Amino acid sequence: MASASSSPHHRFAILVAGGSGSRMGTEQPKQFLPLLGEPVLLHTLRRFADAALGVRRLIVVLPAEQVATWQALCAQHAQVPPHELVVGGATRWASVKCGLVLLADEAAGTVAVHDGVRPLTPNRVIESTFEAAYNHGAAVAAVVPKDSVRNLSQQGSYALNRARLRLVQTPQCFEINLLRRAYQLPELSTFTDDASVVEDLHAIHIVEGDYRNLKITTPEDMLLAEVLLRNQQL
Repeated sequence: MASASSSPHHRFAILVAGGSGSRMGTEQPKQFLPLLGEPVLLHTLRRFADAALGVRRLIVVLPAEQVATWQALCAQHAQVPPHELVVGGATRWASVKCGLVLLADEAAGTVAVHDGVRPLTPNRVIESTFEAAYNHGAAVAAVVPKDSVRNLSQQGSYALNRARLRLVQTPQCFEINLLRRAYQLPELSTFTDDASVVEDLHAIHIVEGDYRNLKITTPEDMLLAEVLLRNQQL
């Protein structure tokens, strides 16, 4: 276990997995759905457990009612990376805050916050986001929109310049004390991700993401994830 003597180079990861199966049309939460025979969340966990990344501590945040299911799934599958489990809150913001509590003894380092249902994140994206956060304090992975984008107005709509827009993904990485300070502030309805929590305190550096780094939300996402994993297109 790390201690207060932590190096600023130390890396930590908080995987937030509090989804349901509503948009998937399933009773089982999407993070537990089988992807090539193993839970989606297990695939995600292994991404961050890659030894080349050097992540020192892995924390999984789940709703209280899903903890037993996850523990049972871990017992059923091989090669489950060591990780710490914590019960989350009513919102994503509250869940990340719960994950940060487990890192209270870490004096320095960089922490990644990642969606538990993004199991296809390439190693390159994780490494570059960690590195950018170490250099800049705060960094998020993002991609340029593929489609044309329009903004709605009272007069109808108008086109936006895609080159100046980004679709934000995870991981989102931060100097740990910066993230702590941000999460000491009150929760706002405008918080949609960790970057929106931090941005009033610090500029957010953008890192090139990957279109394959999809967030599994619909049945079509599962089909695409299976194809990518079968062909190792990561």
